Amino acid sequence: MSIETKKILLALGLGFLAFLAMISFFTKEQSLLIGAIVLMVTLWTNEGLPLAVVSLLPIIIFPASGILSTKEAAINYANPIIYLFLGGFLLAIAVEKTGLHKWIANKMLGLFPSSARGIIFALIITSGLLSSVLSNTTTTLLLLPIALFLTDLSKLKLRFALGIAYGASIGGILTPIGTPPNLILMGVMQELNLEPIAFVQWMWMVAPLVIVMFGVVGFVLGLGLKDISIEADLSTPPLDTRQKKVLFVLFGLIAMLFINAPLKPYYDGLGLSEAGILLTAGLVLFAPPFSILDWMEDKENIPYRIMFLFGAGFTIAAAFTQTGMAKEIASHLLSLASMPMIVFMFVVAAMVTFTTEITSNTALISIMLPILFEVANTAGLDVRLFMMVATVCASYAFMLPIATPPNAIAMSSGVVNVKTMAAYGIVFNIVGIILIVAIAQLLWVDVL
Repeated sequence: MSIETKKILLALGLGFLAFLAMISFFTKEQSLLIGAIVLMVTLWTNEGLPLAVVSLLPIIIFPASGILSTKEAAINYANPIIYLFLGGFLLAIAVEKTGLHKWIANKMLGLFPSSARGIIFALIITSGLLSSVLSNTTTTLLLLPIALFLTDLSKLKLRFALGIAYGASIGGILTPIGTPPNLILMGVMQELNLEPIAFVQWMWMVAPLVIVMFGVVGFVLGLGLKDISIEADLSTPPLDTRQKKVLFVLFGLIAMLFINAPLKPYYDGLGLSEAGILLTAGLVLFAPPFSILDWMEDKENIPYRIMFLFGAGFTIAAAFTQTGMAKEIASHLLSLASMPMIVFMFVVAAMVTFTTEITSNTALISIMLPILFEVANTAGLDVRLFMMVATVCASYAFMLPIATPPNAIAMSSGVVNVKTMAAYGIVFNIVGIILIVAIAQLLWVDVL
């Protein structure tokens, strides 16, 4: 029996056991939903089937189980948020193709002192800012080889690798397109008819959190490195024509997003779809006078599997609402909602952060958001506030390699061990929870 077959049988077995365990407490459809989710999460985790294949299973499993109809399941794979992501990724492909990311990285690194601590801060901030527009996986893969060539000292390599991985997770929340949980939140809010968070408003809300986390992580990783200096060649050639074209599109996109964003009560914005704006920016790169992207050449780099993953996330969220599972679980959490709001917010933040360490943050947030909507709505709490807190916490898991792709990539470099990652990670997990709740109370509560 092949290893892949064993992994699939394990997933089927765990899914069936989850169904049997839940049937005494929930309806048949709800128990089948839990079993299907356990099956898919296991396959996502053990890679018994390709990610894209597993992500398409809801279109088959949910109708067969009576959870959703085929139409109700499939329509989630055409959610506008998926096309917002597609536009962002086309831009990311153009940035990588022209080498613009290397120019940006070297410029950023050159702004900081050539000391070990200076380079750590530079790597964290560069990784974070790139991750706000590129995927955090891509950013980590691009920066890690550069960082590891800056020194021969193993303790510096370790901290550089952690700095890049943690910076990518921290900065990924800076924009709605920076990391999958952000996009899941935008899609779920749309499905639940909640007022969306504008691109610029999102950035303004999370910027203080990102800046403080950059500082905390840089300070902790830099402890004990005061007297170590590094000489690195960070010279960069001038921008070529193709790079300038991509920069022009990026600046045009930023300007358009600012013009489109409402500034109430003074300005209502243009009212254009942000998904349409980003997709337009990505598509113009195929056309003259830009002609940066070529479909035959670049279509292989479009992450269809991640788009399917988003579709699966939206479908799971819809199933939780449709089957009444969200209300059922929410009813059990309502007792916690009677706590003071800040205490309940700490419970939610800690639960999401530490659960993300052992499961997919995309799957987790797809499940949690409909539940939190029901809890907060029933308890009279600010629904969008709690959903936002949970979403950010889903990206701020720093302890284990399986928590986020950047953590796994840092571990795969061979310079990081689990014990060290966990030791640093638990500190940053706790700091992240405290900061997220504090900023939510001080800033987000008035904005949302």
